[in-house]
Amino acid sequence: MKNKNWSVLGIALFAVLAAAFQGFSNLDKILADQTAQTWNTIYEKQEGNNAVATAADPKEYESRIIRNGAQGNNLCTFACNVDWGEDVIPDMLKVFKEKDIQVTFFVTGRWAENHKDLLKQMHDAGHEIQSHGYSHALCSDISSEKVEEEIEKTETAIIDAVCIKPNYFAPAAGDYDARTVEIAEKLGYKVVLWSSDTIDWREGSSAPVIIQRILSKPLDGAIILMHPKPETLKALPELIEQINAQGYRIVPLYRMPV
Repeated sequence: MKNKNWSVLGIALFAVLAAAFQGFSNLDKILADQTAQTWNTIYEKQEGNNAVATAADPKEYESRIIRNGAQGNNLCTFACNVDWGEDVIPDMLKVFKEKDIQVTFFVTGRWAENHKDLLKQMHDAGHEIQSHGYSHALCSDISSEKVEEEIEKTETAIIDAVCIKPNYFAPAAGDYDARTVEIAEKLGYKVVLWSSDTIDWREGSSAPVIIQRILSKPLDGAIILMHPKPETLKALPELIEQINAQGYRIVPLYRMPV
């Protein structure tokens, strides 16, 4: 009877471990699905092509938010938000190296903690590493204390991985309010949004669609939002070539006058 009980316990334990492993293996998909749901909610609220300021958007804060760089320099920036996609990022890095460009990665703190080696590769390749908050929480939905914690925990994670302090904060889904700007500035950050969006998280966003979306918008001083998605990866070589062919250079945000 005792042996039988141990056998049952062993089977149960194996089932729990198997379920946990399956959960970890699906984590990337779960996070991506959650992000898509978040973006869909924001887009429905805004009824437009770009998600911005879902809570409060007072005019006095507009000049304190970076949406694009200065025009007239023939420069633009790729802003790649990272909360998942570690399976795609290595190939993105290869494309960026082949095309001789550097971009800005905005990473979440939880992602940075779990992918220190990859984050170091990104940094060592000359790419800029900035903050995307810790847990992809919507700033307008959480307390001031939580907003501060989101920024500070991510700062710690990035410093721990690559020994640099970020100074730009891209809030999840572009969602911010007056508090977000004030808290970010108090902590030494500028809030960054974007001027052009691949919308690569949306179903049906194939590589040709992504390319068309970006090339149909002004490129001078553009901050081009993207994510580490397979179709984005496919779009990158042609997108970079087309941007360069129009006389623009792609640089990290810190190298673009704002």
